Amino acid sequence: MSQEPRRTARLRVISASLLVALGGLLYGYDTGVISGTLAQIADDYGVSEHGVTAEFITSFILAGAVVGALGASFFARRFGRRVTIMAVASVFVAGVVFCAISPNPYVMMASRFFLGLAVGGSTQTIPTYISELAPKNKRGSYVTFFNIAIGVGILSAALVNFFLRDVEWHWKIVVAAIPAIVLVLGMIPLPESPRWLVSKGEVDTATEVLEWVRPSEKSAKKEIREIEKTRREEQRQAAKSEWSAMLSEKWMRPAIIAGVAVAVFTQITGLEMMIYYTPTLLTHVGLPSDIGLSINVMVGLVYVVMTAIGRFIVDRMGRRTLMLWTLPFAALWIALFGLTLFMGGDHPNIPLMLIFLMLFMVFQAGGIQVVGWLMGSELYPLKIRTSATSLHAMALWGSNLVVTSTALTLVNFLSPGGAMMVYAALNVIAWIVIYYRVPETRGRSLEDIESSLHEGDFLPLERKRLAREGAELH
Repeated sequence: MSQEPRRTARLRVISASLLVALGGLLYGYDTGVISGTLAQIADDYGVSEHGVTAEFITSFILAGAVVGALGASFFARRFGRRVTIMAVASVFVAGVVFCAISPNPYVMMASRFFLGLAVGGSTQTIPTYISELAPKNKRGSYVTFFNIAIGVGILSAALVNFFLRDVEWHWKIVVAAIPAIVLVLGMIPLPESPRWLVSKGEVDTATEVLEWVRPSEKSAKKEIREIEKTRREEQRQAAKSEWSAMLSEKWMRPAIIAGVAVAVFTQITGLEMMIYYTPTLLTHVGLPSDIGLSINVMVGLVYVVMTAIGRFIVDRMGRRTLMLWTLPFAALWIALFGLTLFMGGDHPNIPLMLIFLMLFMVFQAGGIQVVGWLMGSELYPLKIRTSATSLHAMALWGSNLVVTSTALTLVNFLSPGGAMMVYAALNVIAWIVIYYRVPETRGRSLEDIESSLHEGDFLPLERKRLAREGAELH
């Protein structure tokens, strides 16, 4: 086969993935910009930067994200992934404008909640859209564009906060409307997800879409047959709503448990705390605010670099393997970071503390953060995929909300060092759960992953046991 059709198809998928990944950039920027503007906002509103009101201003975007993830599932199921992404991008535009013109903390909380609807909606829909458009052998690296874009957004926010620290916070927030408008306009010529089209009976249109993003008509039609086969098997089962099926059909539960577990652990193992509160945390232990902002830039830079590296290895090393290798090191380095804070008191060893913090970021951002959204786009059966990815996003944002709304309280109650020890323990717990409950999905089609649920060999240790038994028989 000529390389030209293959190259053309690959470029089409990459272009579509990069465009929709702008939703990740918006998510990263809108959630990250608060870390450097919180002091300015609190000062303008006459509230404490370390108080409950500041925590609420920070965390209301996450409350909105939980609701947005749920609402996006309805729109994605009824109107398709593409239209939902366009709607989400429009909410991004309106949300940042509302935040920028908020006259008091209560309007700011409401505006942050509204903006959170877009954040949650984007994380429910965009990874799924990319996953359903991408070929199975490149699915991981393409979906990871979303993670990289999140990192770029976080880094952009940190850079803006550092270099433009004397600029009014209103302008730092409203600038995010520009990429949101680009996303709305860029989605207009893109196709709908072929798997959603098949679910609506539009097989011919789905075939045309796959022929556009696959190297040959033959490969596109083969994939359509696999999708149709899976769809027919689902239709033969009793007709239930997606949410009802998730609750009542036991064969789906291993996938739900695995996906939700990964979603929760991406949020509660320490990285999100660093993204939101690094400057606040470091000023808490006596560092000047300028140093806190510069370290926040380094946190964002490590996030981008490691998620970019993760994109190149996730389809080679595997999702489960990557998490199992990196989580123990993340636990180690954040524990040492905590010990440094304990031992340093009011005068911590800044170079040593910085080394431990950055090493933690390397293994967190290059490990579980790479695959958090990816696993959510791969594990769930087509029958419940829209609602299950919504549940995945809700679990992620719900746990993020808990972390963000309690982080400063935890630091005040246990001390910064004590809080870091809690996060170290959570990394260890994450490793144990992933070892027993999360399967490897590298190189497997979405239909193959679903078949393993039906056949009872979804869990990793069960697959190993059956493989051993098969080898003994031969």
